[in-house]
Amino acid sequence: MRLALALLLSVLTAGAALGADSGKTDRRPASSAATAPSEAEADGAVAAGPFGGELQGFDYPFPVKDFAFASQGLDLHMAYLDVLPSGKPNGQTAVLLHGKNFCAATWEAAIGALSKAGFRVVAPDQIGFCKSTKPKGYQFSFNQLALNTHQLLESLGIRRASVIGHSMGGMLAARFALAFPETVDRLVLVNPLGLEDWQAKGVPYQPIDAAYAEELKTGADSIRAYQRKFYYGGNWKPAYDRWVAMLAGLYAGPDREAVAWNQAQTSDMIFTQPVVREFSRIEVPTTLLIGQLDRTAPGAARAPQEIAAMLGDYPKLGKAAAALIPGAKLVEFPDLGHAPQIQAPEKFDAALLKALGTRGE
Repeated sequence: MRLALALLLSVLTAGAALGADSGKTDRRPASSAATAPSEAEADGAVAAGPFGGELQGFDYPFPVKDFAFASQGLDLHMAYLDVLPSGKPNGQTAVLLHGKNFCAATWEAAIGALSKAGFRVVAPDQIGFCKSTKPKGYQFSFNQLALNTHQLLESLGIRRASVIGHSMGGMLAARFALAFPETVDRLVLVNPLGLEDWQAKGVPYQPIDAAYAEELKTGADSIRAYQRKFYYGGNWKPAYDRWVAMLAGLYAGPDREAVAWNQAQTSDMIFTQPVVREFSRIEVPTTLLIGQLDRTAPGAARAPQEIAAMLGDYPKLGKAAAALIPGAKLVEFPDLGHAPQIQAPEKFDAALLKALGTRGE
């Protein structure tokens, strides 16, 4: 409660590597130095918000750049991180796709590990999320977000990359691999959503208007309670409050209605556009990294109890998904939940580098 009363909001952090000079605008505040976070920051210290609708006031650990483009008759911009190798370059690029309750910044540790291993790392904030445009009248779909991401990579001259997606970003990564297989060297799905079809299992549909009303009630307490239960197996560390602060600041800011509306739209996208039915068509080398304590199941709260009890069983879902994707490898983390890259960065980073065919240093 005391953290919630303080509103929790933003940590000034930074990473060791600088972003690539792609010619795009660097939107990071000049006061943010590209240095490693202090011990206090790593333990979850936060500064007050709230934040603007594009996360103005919340600093990312690496320079933020902008990709301006037109989509659906709108002028949009996609914020992204583009981090050059800090170790000996290996000539490869890794693209990191965030989840619904996450941002490019939440990949901080993984970006550092990949950069040290020689990868160029690109981590976008998808349209409707974090530091990117919150458009009105936008039709959200995984195909559209995949196309947006592909256009970003084209603008950066990136022809091939390993694509790593977490949570909602796992659904997007799978769709990207289906739509642009020639672009994907390897696919890594980290506790992805979409491993089950919730609607087909009997979860009632929620209209976007109803989802919007619920989103407007979102605050630090509800975010933390949800993440503690579903993401971290009932456990909590002070460092996680940084990411609670990031989200709570958006909902507490002046553009909360736009934020909540896009979040309601993307919740509908997740619920109505499952990818599990198409896993057998994925042609690229795939690894699933699955925290076994994860019980994330969108819509479970509105499902009948007997249905809700069967949802979000990631130990079963991970095995089933690996069996559906041709040649897929499954790596299980017995003591981790929905966000292993945050919960146990060293363990996760080692598994990720191995999945990408790199041992690291």
